[in-house]
Amino acid sequence: MKITRFATYRVAPRWMFLKIETDEGISGWGEPVLEGRARTVETAVQEFGETLIGQDPTRINDLWQTMYRGHFYRGGAILMSAIAGIDQALWDIKGKALGVPVYELLGGKVRDKMKVYSWVGGDRPGDIVEHMQRLMEGGFDTFKLNGSEEMAMLDTPRAIDAAVSKIAGVHDALGSRVSFGLDFHGRAAAPMAKPLLKALEPFRPLFVEEPVLAEQAEHYPRLAASTSIPLAAGERMYSRFEIKRVLHDGGIAILQPDLSHAGGITECHKIAAMAEAYDVAIAPHCPLGPVALAACLQVDFVAYNAVLQEQSMGIHYNRDAELLDYVINKDDFRIDGGYIHALPRPGLGVEVDEERVVHASRNAPDWHNPVWRHADGSVAEW
Repeated sequence: MKITRFATYRVAPRWMFLKIETDEGISGWGEPVLEGRARTVETAVQEFGETLIGQDPTRINDLWQTMYRGHFYRGGAILMSAIAGIDQALWDIKGKALGVPVYELLGGKVRDKMKVYSWVGGDRPGDIVEHMQRLMEGGFDTFKLNGSEEMAMLDTPRAIDAAVSKIAGVHDALGSRVSFGLDFHGRAAAPMAKPLLKALEPFRPLFVEEPVLAEQAEHYPRLAASTSIPLAAGERMYSRFEIKRVLHDGGIAILQPDLSHAGGITECHKIAAMAEAYDVAIAPHCPLGPVALAACLQVDFVAYNAVLQEQSMGIHYNRDAELLDYVINKDDFRIDGGYIHALPRPGLGVEVDEERVVHASRNAPDWHNPVWRHADGSVAEW
């Protein structure tokens, strides 16, 4: 079998799909994208494609190493996102060629169903309780929301009070009927992260995500020592080589690698094993589309330490398209009592509606995150 063609499709709301074709008629799908930089990743995918055309798609490990090590400059958000989507598509091809789901190729399932959670509240958390109550009717009991709006490097007690009041409202209204994680989104610098964590402790969130930015990871051990709240990070870490330092230094209880940013299934399967050795859980980051979610689930079902799976159905970023709009086998993605069962079809387990994808790609929007500013005019972390 030989790779014959790469085709990329940018689609609403902010996703990009990759189709890799072979001379035996078996095709694989991947989702290589970096939110807000889809065109840049698309160029990187096509450049890698020039190297891979004519190669055997089943030699996934060799092709991965060729993409990673075959170029002097390596790593980073763009290149690793491009590799990630290609890797997903290669696993999809191999699973289809052998007639089994990818999780069978990785040793088989360690669980029968995977706990998923839903986003609520948007970038500036509002109507949180009402949003949670609607989702609870659909079987969800686990959520994630942004922990604050803009926060200055040294902010006022009022800023902490505003963040805490939202969480207190959830606790007062719903009590222990729901569990939720809080995403600081890197908005809190180290001077504010510690008092924020202390103030939030009484509400017992499942975790606090990105208590400070990944580039400030040296603060994770100190912050962890100051709070009982489990700390999570990893969506802005792109390889096991970055993550090994965080695991070695400690402080993180939950790693959140993104299978469309951190080298795909091949790399994130290794990251999960590394984390297990440190007794660290994984909860893959996935505010993206159906191919990315399918790839995450393949790893979730073979990683003993996988505890939660993010998914984007109804997420506030979705405009003009939803997760299942591009999927034919929608029922396989059914969420049952807050869980999703192992996808039964060969490969990644997602049957992409190619006609819908091609049509949507003709007028694809270019999504960019907003640029926030503090009251003094300086740029704020979004």
